[in-house]
Amino acid sequence: MTDPTATTEAAPWLPADFRHPERVELPTGHHLRPIRADDTDLDMVAVMGSRERLWQRYGPIWGWPPATMTHEQDREDLQHHADEMAANEGFNFALFDADETALLGCVYLEPTDKPGADADISWWVVDDLVGSEVERALDAFVPAWVAADWPLERPRYVGVDCSFEEWHALPRDGR
Repeated sequence: MTDPTATTEAAPWLPADFRHPERVELPTGHHLRPIRADDTDLDMVAVMGSRERLWQRYGPIWGWPPATMTHEQDREDLQHHADEMAANEGFNFALFDADETALLGCVYLEPTDKPGADADISWWVVDDLVGSEVERALDAFVPAWVAADWPLERPRYVGVDCSFEEWHALPRDGR
């Protein structure tokens, strides 16, 4: 029997008054901003053009991106991310070129239910930018940005601090 006085709700992972950045500049002339449902056309090109690599990374964790993802499914996913951001429940920042004619990747900052961190952070760039100056700039930028602008004590950079496979194998801590 469950204790009716016990609470299963986790403490907020960010202060109630925290406001996420609306735009951050990278030294390459690219920028990050919160993703929106209106970004679907650009997101579809980026995601489906890099789908195999993204599936290897995120498929076992999130089942994303599915091989048959439709425009409407992507739009719903992006709206879900926007809603999470509005509630400070999770964050998806899209990487854009200066004129926002191309979505070139994403950065995710999420609360974690796995021990050892207060947030799980990962990012990706489109296949064409793997190994590029833009990817190197993003790799250097994200940890510095998080340290400077986010109220996190123990961020875990999945894919850097541990592999995606190691992260996926971590037990859930019951939060």
